[in-house]
Formats: sequence, C-alpha cells, structure tokens
Amino acid sequence: MKHPALPARRPRAGAAASMLAGLMLAMPGLLATGCGGSASPASVPSLSGAASGHAAGGGRAGQLRAAALCIRLHGIPGYASPVLTPSGAVYSDARSIQDASQPVLGAVRAACGALLARAQLNPQSEPPAPPQLVQAGVHAAECSRAHGLPNDADPTARTPYTPGHGFGLSAGEVPAGGKLSHGFQEAGRACQRQVAAEIRASTLSSLGQDG
Repeated sequence: MKHPALPARRPRAGAAASMLAGLMLAMPGLLATGCGGSASPASVPSLSGAASGHAAGGGRAGQLRAAALCIRLHGIPGYASPVLTPSGAVYSDARSIQDASQPVLGAVRAACGALLARAQLNPQSEPPAPPQLVQAGVHAAECSRAHGLPNDADPTARTPYTPGHGFGLSAGEVPAGGKLSHGFQEAGRACQRQVAAEIRASTLSSLGQDG
C-alpha cells in the first residue's frame, strides 16, 4: 500500500523498474571486480588500515562494515551498514544504491569491488521478507483494499520489498490515474497507521531481529 504523504515508498513498476534495471547492470560488474582480483582492500586509499584490520578480525560482520565504509567514502555517504542476522541473512540499504548515479556506481565499483565480493554483499538481492514484515504488509493491503485499492494483493515472503520502505505496488495493483486517483488518495488517508507499521517492520534494525 502506498500513501501519497510517503513519497519515498515507490511502486514495483514504472520509474522504480528503470532504476532497478540500472542497478542490476551495475552491481554484477561491481562484484566481478572483486572476484577477478583487480582490486584489493589495500588498493582502496580512503580505507584506513584500522578499518581494514577491524574487518579482518570481525569475520563477515567486519567485512560487511568495511564494504559499507568504502561505499560511503566513494560517493554514497548515507549508505547504512548492512545487518547480518544470526542465521546468516544480510539485509542492506538497497535504496541508497538504487538512487546513486552511474558515475558514482562506477567509482564504488572501482574502489570497493574486492571488499564487496569478500563480504558477499549484493544489494540487489535481499533475503525473503521475514514474517514480521509480511504480517505488517498484509494488514496494510487489507486496509487499502477496503479503502479504494481493490487489487492490492497480500504480500508473501517472496514479494519484492525495499528495506526501510516496505512493499511496493505492481502495475496491476495501481489504479488508473495512479497517485492522483480517488482510490489512491482515499487509501492513503485511511491507512496511514498500517503503512507506517509496514515501513517500521522493513527498517534494517527491525529486519535484523529476524532470522
């Protein structure tokens, strides 16, 4: 369910699809840089020796922190450190990657490829939605169906989502007229509480409590 007062929550279709397509083109190359051995943590000038040592001593959690630090230092300063759950699932700040320009992604690829590969960090591939998030999404969808969006389907663990922003609407779920339609506006007014709960359940801190 999308609410017009929450513009950061984007649909699974339309403009978001083009951003995701760019992300999918950029990230495999980003990972391939590290796998091919053309870069190493020592070759990343903005990473301090202390940060690299901390990553080496902290297992995968430290490697994820080092990769996130490199991303922040090379053009995406707001990138949040990924969350590693006890079961080994990794939730990441995919939206910051999606919002980055191609030149910035290129800089990240060149500087951080080895660190990303070592940490096995791929922001385009989030784990399945945990039960807490699915439940919140179902409540939001139920509300939206009752208030103007009859095609808003209940999400499942396999429904695409963005950490910090919840589930989106597919093209078939968006009414004619989009956000300006009467149904969208009505659902937005009626379902603010449910939408806010869905967003809270999708934050990295909340996702880190699952698994």
